[in-house]
Amino acid sequence: MRYIGAHVSIAGGIENAPLRARELGATAFAMFTKNQRQWKAPSLTGSTIRAFKNNCQTCGFDPKHILPHDSYLINLGSPDPEKLDRSRRAFVEEMKRTELLGLTTLNFHPGSHLREIDEAECLETIADSVNLALKETTTVSAVLENTAGQGSNLGYSFEQLAFIIEKIHHKTRVGVCLDTCHLFAAGYDLRTEKAVADTFSLFDAAIGFDYLKGMHLNDAKLELGSRRDRHESIGKGKIGSDGFAAIMRHPASTEIPLILETPKPEIWDAEIALLQSLEKSEEG
Repeated sequence: MRYIGAHVSIAGGIENAPLRARELGATAFAMFTKNQRQWKAPSLTGSTIRAFKNNCQTCGFDPKHILPHDSYLINLGSPDPEKLDRSRRAFVEEMKRTELLGLTTLNFHPGSHLREIDEAECLETIADSVNLALKETTTVSAVLENTAGQGSNLGYSFEQLAFIIEKIHHKTRVGVCLDTCHLFAAGYDLRTEKAVADTFSLFDAAIGFDYLKGMHLNDAKLELGSRRDRHESIGKGKIGSDGFAAIMRHPASTEIPLILETPKPEIWDAEIALLQSLEKSEEG
């Protein structure tokens, strides 16, 4: 089965996220654990945690189909020691918030070298950061998101993600979330059934499907290999409807959260229904 949803707002309280996801007809969702534009956030209260868990249960969302995202301010590969320490402390805090909410994964962008250190050193720093966070938490897994390769961002190739995973001490608590727009921008073709099959085969060979913990389903505004992160609505970009039909029919997309981050929240319900129809057409 496919579990499809969107990255919903936490405005008014994190407990509102599952309610918003239900309104979309979703069976999965993503969210931030706090205001992602700020380093600090008030601690989660017992009443907030209980309300969030109750709303998830009432709305039928299993924790493994909820994929929270950390703040975009965090850079776990920063070459600046002070900024690296701040990012690491913020990441640990977000991992702990995720645990308090009863969730099992936290999605994050690996990090950027800012053209001040080489790629290998940055990847090592990212792995060290994740190891520190796993040591200070007990149940939540760190889920690396592939990037478009824009600027100095790392994690745009399967080999880079595999390098980080290899350095993680607790491999049962690390995974990958594949963003389709980022894949396409980084040069991984997804436009046809064969292209999707080939890209997933490359992922399996380099990393392994056991590490695939979620996907972000976004079409791409720009051409293959653009190295620029520009999301488009499903079927309206350069990946196209055939590509998403192939993704929804591939075994790799089963039993994990499939999350929309497309640019028009007002049509997320329609996009979810479209993706659900592609799954049903496979079954038919």
